[in-house]
Amino acid sequence: MESFAELIKSEKPVLVDFFATWCGPCKAMEPIVKDVAKSVEGKVRVVKVDIDRQRQIASQYNVSAVPTFMIFRNGNIVWRHPGMIDKNSLLNALNQRV
Repeated sequence: MESFAELIKSEKPVLVDFFATWCGPCKAMEPIVKDVAKSVEGKVRVVKVDIDRQRQIASQYNVSAVPTFMIFRNGNIVWRHPGMIDKNSLLNALNQRV
């Protein structure tokens, strides 16, 4: 299994959804993230990171609120959004970076 560090080094953008199982807004975002993943399939990789299970990764990227969305490209954060976001805004952020 590839590590998080290897995963985000991709030339293809990687959308990371930092979430927690106890987080209501995270649960509300789940169908939106799934729809977005289908819309960008093949162009963008979508990954979910549970901040309670992956505390080190969450800490490394200063995730202090969930949900937090980040787009990585070549190992760098190219976009970050704390909190909920609508599908069109998320798609626009991804499409600008494909």
